[in-house]
Amino acid sequence: MDRRLLDERLATVRVTGGSVRGVRVGRTRVWRGIPYAAPPLGLLRFRSPAPVRPWAGNRDASSYGQIAPQRVRSGLGRARATVAGGEDCLTVNVRAPILGAREKGPLPVTVFIHGGGYNSGSSRDFSGQGESFVDSRRVVYVSFNYRLGALGYLDFTRYSTAARRFDNNLGLRDQLALLRWVQANIAAFGGDPRNVTVFGESAGGNAVTTLMATPSAHGLFSRAIAQSPPPDAVYAAARTAQWAAEYVELLRAAMAERAAGVDTSDLLVAAPVHDLIAACVQLQIRTPDLYPGEFCLAPVIDADLVPESPMAAFSAGRALRIPLIIGTNDREGSIFRGRIDILPRSSARITALLGQASPEVADALRQAYPGLPSHRPAADLSGDYGFWFPSTRVADLHSRHAPVFAYRFDFAPRLLRLVGLDATHGVEMFALFDRLDEPLARAMTSLGGNESYAAAGERMRRHWLAFAERGEPEPPWPGYEEGERRTLIISDLDRVEADPRRERREAWESFGRARLVRGPAPA
Repeated sequence: MDRRLLDERLATVRVTGGSVRGVRVGRTRVWRGIPYAAPPLGLLRFRSPAPVRPWAGNRDASSYGQIAPQRVRSGLGRARATVAGGEDCLTVNVRAPILGAREKGPLPVTVFIHGGGYNSGSSRDFSGQGESFVDSRRVVYVSFNYRLGALGYLDFTRYSTAARRFDNNLGLRDQLALLRWVQANIAAFGGDPRNVTVFGESAGGNAVTTLMATPSAHGLFSRAIAQSPPPDAVYAAARTAQWAAEYVELLRAAMAERAAGVDTSDLLVAAPVHDLIAACVQLQIRTPDLYPGEFCLAPVIDADLVPESPMAAFSAGRALRIPLIIGTNDREGSIFRGRIDILPRSSARITALLGQASPEVADALRQAYPGLPSHRPAADLSGDYGFWFPSTRVADLHSRHAPVFAYRFDFAPRLLRLVGLDATHGVEMFALFDRLDEPLARAMTSLGGNESYAAAGERMRRHWLAFAERGEPEPPWPGYEEGERRTLIISDLDRVEADPRRERREAWESFGRARLVRGPAPA
């Protein structure tokens, strides 16, 4: 067969909605920008994802689709922030190896959920491309965009009317729609729909643990990896209603006279995207001080999609009983600074947070982080509160019902150690995805550590691939059990520790029990 015709045959795939034609990249095929739901435009704004709209002919799938609307900065320093992307953003990308005659399929499928605090990020980022995973010829790689910010993670259901309905958990509903698309279509790309691993980092990690606690996700994936998740960032409807009301006030202020006299439901549907984003940024700036330790852009517990908190679901064994890798980085909180610092690391925020427990419990936490509220212990307390301790709780609870493998990523290039960031939030991503050519990664390794950094990422990637294939990482990574809490420490030389940072864990457990008795601080 003519090579050009063979390439065309390999690249054209039939999916829900029509045919798509991808491109050949080395020994892989890539399809980009495939719709997995209808564009959420006009009256579909703030509504659950609707079915894909069919198209005629072969749709070109060589380019990425629009990213979800978000604020970005062009240039350096104090360059003006602008809005990028568009609301027609519900698209998926697939990368698959071209297998030889002796290579067998179908292959395991890895679905990556990007992070970014549910307000930024996209499948165009280097982690969405997945070259290093697919170059192994062991998996098919899927990445996608989902709605962010106010369009995806604020709960406006209170503003529903007889004529206009607002749905909640829209970003989560987009993720479920994508996973259903994978089940229906991935076999056409050489993937096995019965062997799907969902993984994500930061907000993407929160998406993973929330999906595991979502009953309608049953059967959509069989393994999960949560990197640096904030699993507790799922809130009751009363709290999300407060944030929605505050947001509407900010939106009206941003739009000034254009919003005067306009019904809230009409305002939300008609508001320009740049005004929606401006109000969302203001809400994010004020939330950490008004609600220390909470994140205003997050899923909501409702009577429909998320019937209970993920922690309650994990505790009762109602979360999906599938194998899980979960872990965090050594010093998650050291990177969170600046205008939108979402963690409780200032003296006032720490005081408000610890005030939710008795003086004895608060003193135990202060002893676990000597030097509070100075910079380093404050960063560690806030990072442990947001990421490490709740991830440890998920590992404890889920290990009672399904296999769990826990890790901590400790490797940091020399420059990061010199500036006091160490192995902070997100630092593993460049190594895991073998993208040390990225400008930030080159800067981090400018004083050395490139080879060791790459090697740590390669070991981590091998674990992820083995887990996707058979549900457990490569040895000698042991399973996690609540009694011993054996955890893989990924560093220059990997090692296994039992119950790392036990004193901190015990202090946080006491804090958690105290909060259950006293309840959260009043808003």
